[in-house]
Order: sequence, then structure tokens, then C-alpha cells
Amino acid sequence: MTRNGALQQYRQIGAQSAVTEANPHRLIQMLLEGVLEKIAVAKGAMARNEVMQKSTHISEAINIVGGLQSSLNYDQGGEIAANLDRLYDYVVRRLLEANLHNDGAMLEEASRLLNEVKNGWDAISAADSQMAYEPSKAASPTSTASR
Repeated sequence: MTRNGALQQYRQIGAQSAVTEANPHRLIQMLLEGVLEKIAVAKGAMARNEVMQKSTHISEAINIVGGLQSSLNYDQGGEIAANLDRLYDYVVRRLLEANLHNDGAMLEEASRLLNEVKNGWDAISAADSQMAYEPSKAASPTSTASR
């Protein structure tokens, strides 16, 4: 196995481990981090005129946005979920147009919008996100006493 192959395999194991241990809040953060990374790599490939690399990373970014979109919970999220759905639709369209027209400004716009969503998720504290996914702890007297 080559050094790069071993490094790639190590990264995959690390990513799989992080996903396994993450709560739903952290998974969304990881997806947002991933899509922003894919867009940044696509932008670099675009600047170097590497058409296949650009297209591959934009496609991967679109797939991640699709995953974020499919994870929306309209029952609990209400208007926020509906707004995110529309935003994700818009971002996918911009990514497709950026790929078609080789437009870095469109990639930048998609990245900026997704970064705003990520900043919102990041602002939610770890304790608050954990309580949201463990209702039995939220109702216990010890959880309120320690806050």
C-alpha cells in the first residue's frame, strides 16, 4: 500500500469513527463542514482549469446538500425547516450553474450561504444540542441543577 493510500484509509477510519460517535447535531455540523470543503476544493480546481476535479467536487457538494435537505424535519422544524429547504434548493441550483458556467462567484455565494447556516449550528452549545436529543435527561432534576 502506498503512503497516500494508507493516509486515505486512516482518514476514512477517523471519519467513520467520528460519525458513529456523533449526535444528530454534530452530524449536521460535519455535513456542513464537508460541503464547504468540497466547494473550496472545487473552486481551486476551477482556478486551475481542472474540469474533472471541479465537476467531481461540485457533484459531491450537491450530494451533501441533498443529504442535508432530506434530513429536514418539518414536524419539529416548521417554518425554519421550510426556509432551509428553499435555501438548499437555491444552493443546489447555484452549484449546478457554477459548474455549467465555470463561475467562481456562484461557488463563493453558495459557500457564503452555507457558512451562515453552519455558523447558526455552531452557535448552539454542545450541552443544548445533547439535551435536545435526550429528552429523558432534559426532564430530570439533575440536569437542571447542573445548568
